Amino acid sequence: MSFEINGKPFSQASRAGQCLRTFLRELGQFGVKKGCDAGDCGACTVLLDGEPVHSCLIPAFRAEGRAVTTIEGLGGDHGVHPMQQAFLDAQGFQCGFCTAGMILTCASLNQAQRTDLGTALKGNICRCTGYRSIEDAILGKTNVEASVEAGAAFGRSLPAPAGPDIVHGKARYTFDTVMDGLLHIKLLRSPHAHARIIAIDKSEALRVPGVHAVLTHEDAPSVLISTARHEKDWMDPEDTRILDDVVRFIGQKVAAVVAESEAAAEEACRRLRVEYEILPALIDPEEAMTPGAPVIHPDRTTANRVADAQRNLVAETHGEFGDVTAALATSAITFEGTFHSHRVQHAALETHGGLAWLDDAGVLNVRTSTQVPFLTRRALSDIFELPLDKVRVFCERVGGGFGGKQEMFVEDVLALATLKTGRPVKLELTREEQFIATSTRHPMRVHIKAGADADGKLTALQLEVLSNTGAYGNHAGPVMFHSLSESIAVYNCANKRIDGFAVYTNTVPSGAFRGYGLPQTQIAIEAAIDELARQLGISPFEMRRRNIVRDGDPMLSPPPSEFHDVVYGSYGLDQCLDLVERAMQADGPQPDLPPEWLIGDGIALTMIDTVPPAGHLADAMIALNDDGSFDLTVGTAEFGNGTSTVHRQIAATTLATTVDRIRLRQSDTAHGGHDTGAYGSAGMFVAGKATHAAAMHLATELKTAAASVWLCDAASCTLEAEAVVSGVRRMSFAELARLARERGQPFAASGNSTGTPRSVGFNVQGFRIAVNKGTGELKILRSVHAADAGVVANPMQCHGQVEGGVAQALGAALYEEMVIDTDGRVTNAKFRDYHLPSFADVPRTEVFFADTSDTVGPLGAKSMSESPYNPVAAALGNAIANATGIRFTAPPFKPDRLFPALHDKFGS
Repeated sequence: MSFEINGKPFSQASRAGQCLRTFLRELGQFGVKKGCDAGDCGACTVLLDGEPVHSCLIPAFRAEGRAVTTIEGLGGDHGVHPMQQAFLDAQGFQCGFCTAGMILTCASLNQAQRTDLGTALKGNICRCTGYRSIEDAILGKTNVEASVEAGAAFGRSLPAPAGPDIVHGKARYTFDTVMDGLLHIKLLRSPHAHARIIAIDKSEALRVPGVHAVLTHEDAPSVLISTARHEKDWMDPEDTRILDDVVRFIGQKVAAVVAESEAAAEEACRRLRVEYEILPALIDPEEAMTPGAPVIHPDRTTANRVADAQRNLVAETHGEFGDVTAALATSAITFEGTFHSHRVQHAALETHGGLAWLDDAGVLNVRTSTQVPFLTRRALSDIFELPLDKVRVFCERVGGGFGGKQEMFVEDVLALATLKTGRPVKLELTREEQFIATSTRHPMRVHIKAGADADGKLTALQLEVLSNTGAYGNHAGPVMFHSLSESIAVYNCANKRIDGFAVYTNTVPSGAFRGYGLPQTQIAIEAAIDELARQLGISPFEMRRRNIVRDGDPMLSPPPSEFHDVVYGSYGLDQCLDLVERAMQADGPQPDLPPEWLIGDGIALTMIDTVPPAGHLADAMIALNDDGSFDLTVGTAEFGNGTSTVHRQIAATTLATTVDRIRLRQSDTAHGGHDTGAYGSAGMFVAGKATHAAAMHLATELKTAAASVWLCDAASCTLEAEAVVSGVRRMSFAELARLARERGQPFAASGNSTGTPRSVGFNVQGFRIAVNKGTGELKILRSVHAADAGVVANPMQCHGQVEGGVAQALGAALYEEMVIDTDGRVTNAKFRDYHLPSFADVPRTEVFFADTSDTVGPLGAKSMSESPYNPVAAALGNAIANATGIRFTAPPFKPDRLFPALHDKFGS
């Protein structure tokens, strides 16, 4: 088989049935990514004789006699293609996993195709950006500031340091490496929603050539764990085992086969014979709570941090301030309703997976796609009774997370397999496994009662939440508590009551997801605020202004919290409301729509604590190099959240240098220190504070050293333009490094942050929409978002985080939905049946930032990667109600969901 890759001839035979993507990756073309295996996402796009194709759908032998171009060779002899440079200039990426395929498709577009980008890019999915920056790249717009003066990096739109490697296909994700002697893991999964394993016959599986081991519950530690990773273990129940003799959902892992190839491992899985005792299954959470219902975890107790296993309750909470019943009875107006939220998949384009091996020193190494390397190391140390220094967990670049990788779904199996076989092993989940066997957003039923007086002041707020945690309780309690906290704490009201239940069912587990419970309850609360405003005849903006908390007001939600460290580091909610109102009222293009289209506006607001409670820890270290540059080491991970950009900006600003002089190492437990993880809006707010503290300590060291040479007071010294300056005296960082060498004492410093006190972020979303009363079709005519992010560390990047959050939330609000049948089986476990937002689906959002400076966050900043998601579905629901006069209570707001009620009201 002869063919050409990036202008160079190759002659190599592919395996029978091998697709072009796998073939190219085996030849070292790691820019070709695996995202879906079905031609749905475009991450594997290459050019075949100049035409873009999804290489996962092309048999490798079809490349015979043809020219293949991957991202690595797109620039040819010139090194950089104009489209690669355009993506750098516009920063048309975040996590970057889709970028290689996206660039190749964009580079192939002709002028006619550029006039209809929605059609031209329908085969390439980006989960992070919201597509505006990708469109900017195609249009040739420049969004980056190429360079800024020393010490002025913070607050500027500087590019991501990994950008050049991302656009050239050189950035290394989890599986972009070659290992000798690698074995492959495939997992046999349960076909039953609830069953006890009586026996597993391995004999036929072990006869498959190349099979090294078949691992079952008999081979794994029986210790109970949680897949959820938090700094404090008490946040999650101990209800899970690596491999269990009871399966509680369809898709749960039953056995792990370790073999020389994936094909051999898959064949061995097919040959395993498992005898099951079928147990009663519970699919509906309300049924699971009824007296006499089958018990899913009968052996769990409060010692396992399960609230009431006999009622299938993993967690519950109740509390009241004032007297809600009396307040509702005397309110001038009231509203009551029940809302439902649905299962949503994270759909990060890089699936869960990793590599594990034992090095010559006997250290267990795990390279994985994770948001929490340090917490995963601690868990593996505990499970396998290994000293902490004998476990290393790290990630390089991570292809998206959105909370789904704050879990340990694969690392424990990887560790078990390599410890059992002594060989390096690989486990990479398929896209179907992502849907059926990892985690989802928690589906919730939310019942709300609200009251107000004749002046529009809230008199009562009552929430009852039923959260479906699925088969296991990872994140069940924290998500439920969070959903009931800031959601009502943002409103002043003397009488508040909450009741929350997190319930086990025999369905795929729920877990951490962007927003962490707030979007599910916000849709009910913000609907209530709008309905009360409608009854009073005042605007939704005015209703909120009369009731929102103000700087200095207590942020209260019952029951009283034991954590009292949340403060108004900055307060910009009033500004956010003003910004959205002005933008929505501003003149814009008027829609030219027939009369069957109903137009309406809707808004929603949210508040979020910028860090989880009970501690979130981060260490950072920084050292001066011989050439006057700096090495910065942080533990937090980069998965499109932009931390690698912002940490360099913080350090460069504090040390009066430029970002190119800051060399960053991150997300590797071998580097020392500790970092709780990149979740809970902590990547900048906590880890960034640690970086700032380390840089401040080093700045003090440098000034003290220069002062000792000059025999002056260190207080008279400042850092300016890569030097210590005192009056007319100047000592460059390179000279200070030489001084350190002479003294034998290198300049280095560390800093840490404990995640307390915590601040709050605010977001307001506005939509103008049109609904076709005859078909249920919905168009978004305008999308406006305002955020209080404190001092915006990187405006371009923060703008992109908001757009990406809005786009992802719109997908969930309009069409994304994991469908589970009455047996507990996920029926749409692939992208083409799930409908991720593509280029044509996502409106461009106008983004505004409040003018504030946070007193707690680093250099006045706070996070803005998680919270833009939160108000979107609520604002969209309010806009639909405003347009149609019908209150829809259960997204996604698909046309077939809207049509029946529209037909009942308006007829044909």
